Amino acid sequence: MKKLILPVCLAAGLLMLSQPVTAQPKGRPSYSGIYPHLAMYNNEGECGTGAVVPWAGKLWVVTYGPHLPFGSSDKLYEITADLQQTVRPESIGGTPANRMIHPESGQLFIGPYAIDSKGSVRVMPYKAMPGRHTGNARHLSDPKNKIYYGTMEEGFYEVDVKTLTPTLLYEDGNIKHEKGADETGNQPTSLLPGAHGKGLYSGQGVMVYSNNGETGQKALEQFDIDAGALSEWDGKNWTVVRRNQFVEVTGPGGIYGNKNPDTDPIWATGWDHKSVLLGVRDQQAGWRFFRLPKASHSYDGAHGWNTEWPRIRDVGTAGKPDYLMTMHGLFWRFPGSFTVSNTAGIRPRSAYLKVIGDFARWNDQLVFGCDDSAQKEFLNKRKVKGNIEGPGQSNSNLWFAPLNLPDQLGPNTAEGAVWLNEAVKANDPSEPFLFAGWANRSAWVQNNSDAAVTITFEVDKAGKGTWSSLQTATVGPRAAVQVAFPTNAAGEWIRLSSNKAANLSAHFSYATNDPRSTSTNSIFAGLSNVSSASLAGGMLYGLGKNRRALGLAAVTFEGTRPGDVGYYELNADMQLIRKEDTETHSFIKSKFAIPQKVVTIDDASVLVVDDKGRRWRLPLGNDAYTNLTNQATLRICREVATERDLFNCHGTFYELPAENADGYAKIRPIASHNLRINDYASYRGLLLMTGIDLQMAAKNEHIIVSDDKKAAVWAGVIDDLWKLGKPTGHGGPWKNTTVRANETSDPYLIGFYDQRSLQLSHKATGPVTFTVEADPVGTGVWMPYKTFMITPGQVANFAFPKDFQARWVRFKTDKACEATALLEYK
Repeated sequence: MKKLILPVCLAAGLLMLSQPVTAQPKGRPSYSGIYPHLAMYNNEGECGTGAVVPWAGKLWVVTYGPHLPFGSSDKLYEITADLQQTVRPESIGGTPANRMIHPESGQLFIGPYAIDSKGSVRVMPYKAMPGRHTGNARHLSDPKNKIYYGTMEEGFYEVDVKTLTPTLLYEDGNIKHEKGADETGNQPTSLLPGAHGKGLYSGQGVMVYSNNGETGQKALEQFDIDAGALSEWDGKNWTVVRRNQFVEVTGPGGIYGNKNPDTDPIWATGWDHKSVLLGVRDQQAGWRFFRLPKASHSYDGAHGWNTEWPRIRDVGTAGKPDYLMTMHGLFWRFPGSFTVSNTAGIRPRSAYLKVIGDFARWNDQLVFGCDDSAQKEFLNKRKVKGNIEGPGQSNSNLWFAPLNLPDQLGPNTAEGAVWLNEAVKANDPSEPFLFAGWANRSAWVQNNSDAAVTITFEVDKAGKGTWSSLQTATVGPRAAVQVAFPTNAAGEWIRLSSNKAANLSAHFSYATNDPRSTSTNSIFAGLSNVSSASLAGGMLYGLGKNRRALGLAAVTFEGTRPGDVGYYELNADMQLIRKEDTETHSFIKSKFAIPQKVVTIDDASVLVVDDKGRRWRLPLGNDAYTNLTNQATLRICREVATERDLFNCHGTFYELPAENADGYAKIRPIASHNLRINDYASYRGLLLMTGIDLQMAAKNEHIIVSDDKKAAVWAGVIDDLWKLGKPTGHGGPWKNTTVRANETSDPYLIGFYDQRSLQLSHKATGPVTFTVEADPVGTGVWMPYKTFMITPGQVANFAFPKDFQARWVRFKTDKACEATALLEYK
């Protein structure tokens, strides 16, 4: 393509505009690693953290708005070791997530800014280099003097590191298409398949680019269509490597670029509707791909919006690299030695709930840049939330954490598929799937063909590409089996093949032994018990119009009836102060009222009918929750991280993906509790909750009490919820329910629970056979698990083994009868 030279307005890029604005941290509070005074706001529909980089003795951070290729109200932030925050006056905003340190010129390139070793900032105006800057890469032929910039709409530039003059390589889609973005918000592009660019990196003679989305109406509604691409450019031509959703592209050199670009590997992470994808490039062997399980499905969605910027980043020290990977809600240990010929060492660490855009090691701790509160909730609407408003103004924050935090959060239970209703050739192995790192491992294989097949499982024990047989399983025609793997079975990777051509599904389900107890951590002391007769509650709302405070329409409960207490505001210093503001008070009470009758609670379980008309059943907790839920005194569902909902129902908090990521089908229990939580919301990177026992509040530093001692809120981080206690519950799809022969029950959640037992009985004149079916992932692929023949008057009890893993179970009987199928999770 012909190169065009674009002019640069050096005056605008090099001159200071005004004195920096600095926030002083003296006496500033913190909660679970969140410092409220460091919250970052903009005037856009979203305020994500695009990059976090230690440089020149400071921490540098950029935020981004959702689709702003020509600038925005977002800022460049400079933070000192004592947490003084300076808003740099050179800020021009946009949607940046790029960052690269260029050693030869001694500069950090972050967003549209170049920062030298003394902290001086120069700017590359969007007029000269338009686009949503998503990545930087070292130059293929002149790395000393130039770097590459890539945008989310396939705009590519080479930039002179001295003059900051950009040379256009390929025009950004926002310039190319004056009509603007389509209905998905993604810009139509013609250079490469897919949309929504993410990663950029170079080495081995190519520049590699990833995107993780797709345009069009289908991308808004279906999570399993073709989307995204991984592509590479040799300086002249583009090659599409793989047509899947890809995000991170990096290598051992990280944000510095690979030290040995001709020989160092290039890594890429991505996913499809089946599992996480990991690619590695070798100069001679080319690309090799592997699959890993997903802990969370909140990142799915063919449009690509739900996945911000997953990273692989070195958080070690000089000479002792330690690579941390974030992908689909799980922290991973990633080996810096990972190559095509040495694939050993990837290990799951723990699950997290925050939406993390970037992270770094700084002053012997980890700093995560997050995407916390989006004023525009985008596609994340559902009836169980009612007509609730989003926050009045978008904001996000940094999360400071100890170096071992990635090992301390949620259980690393995860699952994924290699085949899903696919035509598989005889003796053609699947892609390798990660095998090492979990205590309990099993696979589900379904044969949708008319002839039996023999499945052979092989393992690569050392990650050297040498495969040996582990075990075999025979699957009959139109049948399914669950295969449990020995706990001592060694292997980095596992793959499977069929002795015959067939239509097959194959899922791997991995679970850790959840070490949590059912006791609630002391950080929640002072929150009211579900049976409490009185508490301080209220509705929460992050205020707009640049007020940068949180509004609380405070109420007190004596029994179930709320009494109005008044209006309060929580400021950046975490002071809860009574205000006279009838307009805001009325707005909160109206727009944030808890919706009524959005779920049904019966004798057996919680029934949810989602926006697509699908029925789902969830376990019950304490009986006291039934009346409180029916009386609409407990918030059930709310967005607390961008495009992620918390679902708090009958004593359990769940992670609930957006409907376009398959919603309730992929729900995940986080923790169970016995708390009477009235409302919860996100504010300045914090999770806030109401429902406080004022007499106990003084004993907990996480609780902020108002100046008049009549209102209170709890403050922490969303990932504190793991400390509530492991998920428990009881119930089932049937309790003395009249059922028809061979008619299946509603799906009932069983995934992510620990000790699980089943009780079956019926009221019929003769024996009845119950069949238990399992859906491993939530994709609607149901597989027979076990049958029970039960005589009249008999109660069958069954304890599920540790190696049984599935997200949903359902039941059917061979005869019409009055049936009971109840489960208990301890």
